[in-house]
Amino acid sequence: MAGRLKSSIVVLAVMMVASFQLQPTVAKTRHIVGDALGWTIPPNGAATYATWASRQSFTVGDTLFFNFTTGFHTVAEVSQSATADPCTSTNTLSLNPTGPATITLTRPGTHYYICTIIGHCQIGQKLTIKVSPSTATAPESTALSPSSTIATPPSAYNLSPAGSPIPLPWSASPLAFAPVVPVTLLAVTLAFFY
Repeated sequence: MAGRLKSSIVVLAVMMVASFQLQPTVAKTRHIVGDALGWTIPPNGAATYATWASRQSFTVGDTLFFNFTTGFHTVAEVSQSATADPCTSTNTLSLNPTGPATITLTRPGTHYYICTIIGHCQIGQKLTIKVSPSTATAPESTALSPSSTIATPPSAYNLSPAGSPIPLPWSASPLAFAPVVPVTLLAVTLAFFY
């Protein structure tokens, strides 16, 4: 009986270790657009978001978190630069009228975002970013941010002194453990019948 219990524990341990190896290995970062300012009419015009973007490194798989209050702002991805095409939303690729909004970066290249509320883009509420292809194999990370889905005051953000995302060693996402549950159940079943 003791030998059977030992081999069952070994099988269970091997299956659990193997299940951790199945987790995604692409690095992901959650970028809080504008850091503590959020997505709003910037006090220094378009330079505010241009400066913020210049301090970030965007990769396919990362997410942009636009913190704004529904009814006061929107976020739309447009197909061309807001400076080349003066803040028109006729070339809209996606529109998020409900805040806060999270957008996953799914393709490399230059991406353009504007607020579609009349006049907001013209006075600086626009963002241009360059997204690199995903090549990293580091563990998944995220920036610390509010977990609620309501707009939160800027003081609630947990950012590094420089205002950039702080990578965590582990994802808090429930999907990060998705492979663990079925593999663990399989291991328990095998251990029971072994």
